Amino acid sequence: MTSDVRLLPWAGTEGKPCYVVGDGTGPVSRLADTVESVQLAMADELIEHAADMLADRRATPAQLRFLAARMGEALTGVRRIAKSRGARFSRPPSTSEAGAKPGQVGRDGDG
Repeated sequence: MTSDVRLLPWAGTEGKPCYVVGDGTGPVSRLADTVESVQLAMADELIEHAADMLADRRATPAQLRFLAARMGEALTGVRRIAKSRGARFSRPPSTSEAGAKPGQVGRDGDG
């Protein structure tokens, strides 16, 4: 079995990154795949909404601040996904890094 360390698409306590160690087929990895898909879909919808709102001259400052806050959240999620995927594609599988990473590290079950 090949094990790798994966950055999860959510933060742990105090905003620290969370990781899972496994072969990418366990329940935590499957949940992470689902969460990533939802985050990316929401970012797509938000981009469309932003284009509409910015084209509307009647948009209020409060609405635009709310939009900016949601876009910041979406960008944070997309950045975390990009880092996770980039890390998985740019290095060979290894479990030796698990102890060196900040935040939480868990093992994926057989699920």
